[in-house]
Amino acid sequence: MPTLSVILITRNEEANLADCLASLEGIAQQIVVVDTNSTDRTLEIAKMHGALVSQPADWPGFGPQKNRALDLATGDWVLSLDADERLTPALKSEILTAIHHSAHVNCFAIPRLSWYCGRFIRHSGWSPDYVDRLFKRGTARFSDDLVHERLLPDGQVAKLENPMLHYSFMDFSQVLQKIDRYSTASAEQAYAKGKRSSPLKAILHGAWAFIRTYFIRAGFLDGQQGLALAISNAEGSYYRYMKIWLIQNQVEK
Repeated sequence: MPTLSVILITRNEEANLADCLASLEGIAQQIVVVDTNSTDRTLEIAKMHGALVSQPADWPGFGPQKNRALDLATGDWVLSLDADERLTPALKSEILTAIHHSAHVNCFAIPRLSWYCGRFIRHSGWSPDYVDRLFKRGTARFSDDLVHERLLPDGQVAKLENPMLHYSFMDFSQVLQKIDRYSTASAEQAYAKGKRSSPLKAILHGAWAFIRTYFIRAGFLDGQQGLALAISNAEGSYYRYMKIWLIQNQVEK
């Protein structure tokens, strides 16, 4: 019988983790949590659900941290989750079928239905949002990216049908916090890879992010949340390129 390990990386996820781990009931033989200096009840909640917990002293970035969690997994299959994601009963059933009857498939992409400040977003470039998350242990690793890491599978990738639920943005305070955090990390990563910017580039990229989200990707069909999402995408892109410009001014002056 194939076994399944679920891996998560956390940092102050008290608000999300209990619901995430509860959604794993009946499917996971092992839960691995690699935590970064949580000061809330994250570790307590993880241990209450029987998770194997590791807390390294440093933060190497999202990709390397997920590889640390992967190195602790012992199951035949591995499912990578974020603390703000949930499995539905239909998806759990489909996952169990997949790992028991997939001799020639090493990796499965799972569609993700994401929540933004009051509703699930079904357009705006957010749906369908397939993410490679379920794979045979030993056939994939995560990229070393500091942010926006991706799974690098070896072999065929098939798609599951039932979505996981992603409670990504519950309110606008969370939106602003994530915009700031992710724009900083992505700017540092982009600068290290040779990208340069200017205020004009930042404005143009921000404008394009709004047009792409709201018009090209039909964000207007997501109602008021679609408009708000297009604006926040524009802000995220603008701040990313402004932060690249600030970094190059500090480093290259």
